[in-house]
Amino acid sequence: MFSTEFTIRNLRIFPNVVLAPMEGVTDLPFRRLVRHIGGPGLTCTEFIAASGLHLGRGKMWETAQFDADERPISVQIYGKEPKVMAEAARVVQDLGADICDINMGCPSKKVCAHSGGSALMRDPKLATAIVRSVRAAIEIPLTVKMRSGFDAENRNADTLAYQCQEEGAEAVTIHWRTRADRYSGERQVDRIAAAVDRLQIPVVGNGDIIDLDSAKAMFQDTGCAGIMIGRGAIRNPWLPLQITRWQAGLPHLTIESAEKKRIMLRYFDAIYTRLDQHEKGTMGRMKMLAKHFTIDLPHGKAFQRHLLHAQSRQEMLDWVEAYFACLTNWEAGQVEAFSDSAFLQVPPRKNRKKSDSPPVKAANS
Repeated sequence: MFSTEFTIRNLRIFPNVVLAPMEGVTDLPFRRLVRHIGGPGLTCTEFIAASGLHLGRGKMWETAQFDADERPISVQIYGKEPKVMAEAARVVQDLGADICDINMGCPSKKVCAHSGGSALMRDPKLATAIVRSVRAAIEIPLTVKMRSGFDAENRNADTLAYQCQEEGAEAVTIHWRTRADRYSGERQVDRIAAAVDRLQIPVVGNGDIIDLDSAKAMFQDTGCAGIMIGRGAIRNPWLPLQITRWQAGLPHLTIESAEKKRIMLRYFDAIYTRLDQHEKGTMGRMKMLAKHFTIDLPHGKAFQRHLLHAQSRQEMLDWVEAYFACLTNWEAGQVEAFSDSAFLQVPPRKNRKKSDSPPVKAANS
């Protein structure tokens, strides 16, 4: 059986399942949601521009917020200037974070265009200078997240990870994709395995861990100390808990429609509060989560289309009620639950009226 924990200096990461930093996703409400469900031994903020954080810009400060009991917590920063990164790391430490993480993995064109994120993998000299500068500036543990390389011809993660270790990094996370792969590519975890063999610090495996089988495969194929879950946690917020239950030898956790509905509504309410009841912004986040959350559910795409066409937050909530009423009946063996409710009928947007609402009563019939 694989190990269920690892340490970063004196920090015990248990369970050894980490919630990945994801832009526009792992804000405070989403991290609270996953922690409420249970499972991760470490959570991370969205990545934050070092240039904004050290100047105290409002949105950057908001992104760096975490709960007092959210421990251990890692705050991730990105940038290309060693001095600015060091100053931002000091802010991270002053905020009370347990870990400061350096982003060398973001594939975003905007970030890479300014030599940040995964673009640093093309410049190991600058990458190690950043690690050296940040290490000298803070006392809390320092970690690095990277991809396997910038492109197929430059898959240098194990070498760069070793160099980061020598400059003071105390753990490294490696995603098997290259920057050129973006969000596709053929799974190759050899650079993660090579780093595990070469380094003395913990190596965390990352990339397409979307279920128990893929989690087991990452541990087995690489020997990594822990795993990091990204988009898999948006699709299935119970995945970290399911993995830790498997590690503990407990029965597999099956999630029924009532629990899925409860969690979705809990998140929608949290976002509405977080955004000061700003309806448009709330609707955008609701649509984002619903797209991933229902991707593998019966008629999930029809549900997504209804939310996409919705004209108000309340209409979206009505469609949630309608969809999960159908799903409950479908799970109970009523195979015609969706078609009988007219749920699958999605009129063109131009013909919709703002007052249109879903057939909730029909869906419950």
